[in-house]
Amino acid sequence: MIIRVIGYCLLCISLVACANTESGDSDTPNFHLPIELLTETLGEYQWSITTNQPKAQEYFRQGMQLRWGYNMLESAQSMAEARRLDPECAMCYWGEAFSLGSFLNGGMSKKKAGYAHAAIKKASELVALKGSELEKDLISAATVRYPADYDPDNRRPVDQAFADAMAKVYQKYPDHHEVATVYAVALFMLEERRGYRDLADPDLVHLHSVLLGVLNEDILHPGACHLYIHATESSQEPQRALECAQYLGDAVPGASHIQHMPSHTWNEVGYWGKSVRANIRAVHADIKSKTGRGASYGASHNLHMLVFASSFDGQGAIAVQAGKDYAKITDNSMYHVLTLLRFNRFSEIPAISDKPKDTVPAGLWEFAQGYAAMRNGKDAEARRYLRSIQSTANTSEKKFRAHSAKHLLGSVGKLLEGELHLQGGDLVAAITSFETAVELEDALNYDEPEPLPFAARHWLGAALLQAERFSDAEKVYREELVDHPHNGWSLMGLQSALAAQGKSDVEVDKDFESSWARSDIWATSSRF
Repeated sequence: MIIRVIGYCLLCISLVACANTESGDSDTPNFHLPIELLTETLGEYQWSITTNQPKAQEYFRQGMQLRWGYNMLESAQSMAEARRLDPECAMCYWGEAFSLGSFLNGGMSKKKAGYAHAAIKKASELVALKGSELEKDLISAATVRYPADYDPDNRRPVDQAFADAMAKVYQKYPDHHEVATVYAVALFMLEERRGYRDLADPDLVHLHSVLLGVLNEDILHPGACHLYIHATESSQEPQRALECAQYLGDAVPGASHIQHMPSHTWNEVGYWGKSVRANIRAVHADIKSKTGRGASYGASHNLHMLVFASSFDGQGAIAVQAGKDYAKITDNSMYHVLTLLRFNRFSEIPAISDKPKDTVPAGLWEFAQGYAAMRNGKDAEARRYLRSIQSTANTSEKKFRAHSAKHLLGSVGKLLEGELHLQGGDLVAAITSFETAVELEDALNYDEPEPLPFAARHWLGAALLQAERFSDAEKVYREELVDHPHNGWSLMGLQSALAAQGKSDVEVDKDFESSWARSDIWATSSRF
C-alpha cells in the first residue's frame, strides 16, 4: 500500500505542476485519492478503449458508470486510478477531465478546471502516439472544454464551444452511442436545468433525437436514459421516458442516484409505488456506500423524494421514517413534522421541538405545530403560529430550494387559516382561504420533487364536500388528478363527490383500488 501511495503521489505531482489551482499548493486533491473496484456497484455497461492494461480498462468502465450516475468524485478517482495503471492511456486522462467537468447539477470549479486542463493536455499528447481515430476526435473536441483560463462565472462560451466541437464528432460518428451521449451532455449544458415545457422547441427536439438514437438501439444505456428522464420530466409528455426508466436501476445497481432517477418520471405519471421502491433502493445504496458496496449521491434528495412519493401513495410508515431520516442528515425537521401532519399523527408533532434554522423550513415547522395545536384543541396557540407564518410569508425574501416564502408559506398559512375558520363554523371563509392556498401553490416553481407532501386541493375538495358543493368538489379533485395522477387522496375525494351526485365511475373505482393498494392508513377524507 505504501508503494502504491508513493506511486500515485508522484503521478499527481506531475499533473499538479501544470494545473492552475485556486490554492497554488501541491496537496493531493480528494479526486486523486485511491479507490477500489466497486464490483457490487457496477452493471453491464462497457466502453472499450485503447489500453494494454485490463485493470485500467475496468477502472475506466467504473469511472464512466459512476459518471453517468453523477458520482463525480468517485468517477474522477476511478479515472485517475486507470491512468496510474496505464500512464500511456489517453482516454483515461480524457475520462478524468470529463469527470471533473461541469454536469447538470453543478459547474466545474476553478481548482478542478486546472486539473482537467492538465489531464486533457496529457491526453492530447498521448493519443497522438497511441489511440483510435475516434479517441483522437473526442479528445480534440474536449480541449475547448478545459481551457487554461477557465472562468466558472462565465461558463457559457466554454459550454457552447464544447457543444459545437462535439457536434462535428457526432456528425462523423452518428451511430456511436458513447459519442452521442457525450454530445447530449454538451447540448444539455446549454439548456435550463428544469422547467422544460415546449416539446416543439428545436433545441429540445434535437437533444431528444440524439438521446433516442442511443436508446432506440440500447434501452439500457445509463447515461442516455438518465439524461432523457431529465429532458422529459417537466415536459407535456414525461411518459416518454417510461421505457428506459423501467431498466435504469439495473444499469448501475449500487449507484444511489441511478436507483433514484426513474422516480422523476414515475412521480410525474403517478406510479407512486414504483417511485417509493426506487427511492428505498437509492437510500439502501447510500447506506451501503459507507462500506464500499455502493456509491452515494444526493442522499437528502433521495429521502425527500421518498417522503413525497410515499405520502401520495398513502404509505405513512415509510413517509414518516423518511422524514425522520431526512432530519438526521440535514438537521431540518420539517419533513418529519409534515409527514406526521399528513398521516394524522398530531399528538406526536409537539414533541418535535428542534425548529429548523432556515427561514422557510422554520415556517413549515410552525405550520405543522400550529395545525397540530388546532387538532389538539389549542386554537389560541394555533393562531399564534399562524400570525408568525403570515408575517414571514409577507416579509421574507428567503427561499427553500426554488420556492419563495411568499408562495410556499403563504399556501400552508392559508390551509391553517382555513381550518381555523372551519373550527369557528365559517365554512364560506374556509373555502376562500383554501382557494387562495391553491392559487399560491400553483404559483410555485417547477421542482422535482415538489416541496410539500400533500396538495392544497386536498383541503379545498374536502371543504367543498362539506358545503355540499359536490360538482365543484368533483372538478377540484379531477384537476388535482391531472397534477398528481393516480393518487388515492384525490380519488377518494372524487368517489365521494360522484356518489353525492348519484353518479359513479368504474374507472375511478378501479384507479382507487389500484392506487391505494399499498396504503397503510384508514382515511375517509382527502385530508385529516
